[in-house]
Amino acid sequence: MQAPELLAPAGNLNNLRYAIAYGADAVYAGMPRYSLRVRNNDFNRIENLAAGIAAVHADGKAFFLASNVLPHNSKVRTFLADMEPVMALGPDALIMADPGLIMLVRERWPDTPVHLSVQANTMNYASVRFWQRLGIRRIILSRELSLDQVEEIRQACPDVELEVFVHGALCIAYSGRCLLSGYFNHRDANQGTCTNSCRWDYRVSDASVDISGDIRPARIGLIEETGRPGEPMPIEEDEHGTYILNSRDLRAVQHVERLVRMGVDSLKIEGRTKSHYYVARTTQVYRRAIDDAVAGRPFDPDLLGSLDNLASRGYTDGFFQRHHDHEYQNYIDGHSNSVTQRFVGELLGYDPHSGLAEVEVKNKFRVGDRLELISPRGNRSFHLQSMQDQNGAPMQEAPGAGYRVRIPLEAGVYALGLLARNLA
Repeated sequence: MQAPELLAPAGNLNNLRYAIAYGADAVYAGMPRYSLRVRNNDFNRIENLAAGIAAVHADGKAFFLASNVLPHNSKVRTFLADMEPVMALGPDALIMADPGLIMLVRERWPDTPVHLSVQANTMNYASVRFWQRLGIRRIILSRELSLDQVEEIRQACPDVELEVFVHGALCIAYSGRCLLSGYFNHRDANQGTCTNSCRWDYRVSDASVDISGDIRPARIGLIEETGRPGEPMPIEEDEHGTYILNSRDLRAVQHVERLVRMGVDSLKIEGRTKSHYYVARTTQVYRRAIDDAVAGRPFDPDLLGSLDNLASRGYTDGFFQRHHDHEYQNYIDGHSNSVTQRFVGELLGYDPHSGLAEVEVKNKFRVGDRLELISPRGNRSFHLQSMQDQNGAPMQEAPGAGYRVRIPLEAGVYALGLLARNLA
């Protein structure tokens, strides 16, 4: 089997470096004005974008630029002029959703590959063929497809690249189509400014509609967001469920083998606003899953446990598999739950003469703790035997963020290394 591309998020230059070091074949990022990540975006400056593209290309990897906004007229008018210096940097493809902007790019830069964003909500093989005929090289399929539906599209469209999301946050609506953020804060999801209103703290109460159409407490639910007391909103539920509250995060590492086998070209991790720890961990886990699948090795359920150690809203495999079989239930219940971890430190350097590594502390840890060293060269666990401050004085505990300490490690290369503390 041929290995698919592993595509990791790069919300900033630091995350980009971790993604490449931990096994990504490509990264994606976007300019705030024309992508769906306006907030927490390091690529609002052209020099940062240039540095990121150069660093990725130096490693022989690919850099995809997200320009997947669904623009109003004001952004259409400025698009080509703003993109001129960006295109001169040589991104490997543009990720786009809006037909008008795609037309402008195809006219101005006809040799630049275009990947159709998940924002276009491509659900079937006829749509794939439509976009392919317009010159789109890759289709990022909707998250609302099952594995069987993805495979059917793959078989019907064998000569176009297909990409699917395998990990990260899920929108409660078709991607970018939610109205909550625009309603509450006048910040539109499909303009890149979503405030994730679906994840706020809501209270639910019962209500009903009387003969005059007024809402009264009883059979229809009311929700009230804690920041807006006294403003209850009706919420109805039918046989398909309800549509306003938060979704669990996507985790599909257990389906990587099938996606590889069916010939999906790229497996994508969501998370441009997440930490470098998240990027390193997810990239490392999905790299291992892909490599195992290609080599014919069975799926390792411990990979599920590794992802459990990341902050999440709980996990789901989304729409990939509607009814889980017995084997999958074993994955859910049988993987190791005994080790939970917290990210506690980032390695800044290693002195081979003293055998000490300098650590920037992120969370509290102490002598005697069992730690896991996470690095691009592999992971290992150890008990922390000693620790000292920057002046060489012994310490029993690193109190938390804002400290730098030194700890003993075996000789090795620890560039972009991370530390996690086992909590149980």
